Amino acid sequence: MDADTVVNVGRQSMEVIMILAAPIQLSSLHVGHIVAMFQADTQINEMTLSFFPKLFVVALVMMAAGPWMLSQIVGFTQRLVEKVPYMIG
Repeated sequence: MDADTVVNVGRQSMEVIMILAAPIQLSSLHVGHIVAMFQADTQINEMTLSFFPKLFVVALVMMAAGPWMLSQIVGFTQRLVEKVPYMIG
């Protein structure tokens, strides 16, 4: 296995990680921004106010996108396992 193969597998795994993390992070970012605007409007300086809305939205996104995320992970793992003989020898 040469360095080019290792770099290629690492790049593909990072792509899968970014694709899987994007929906969760973006939804949490949007909810946090909305809560921050609400806090700025009402002048509420409670740091933990955004925790529960973010937790709720992340749970919803995980339930909605969970099957898709699982199929992406399983597909990547299957492709990786199928390429092992070619990478080794």
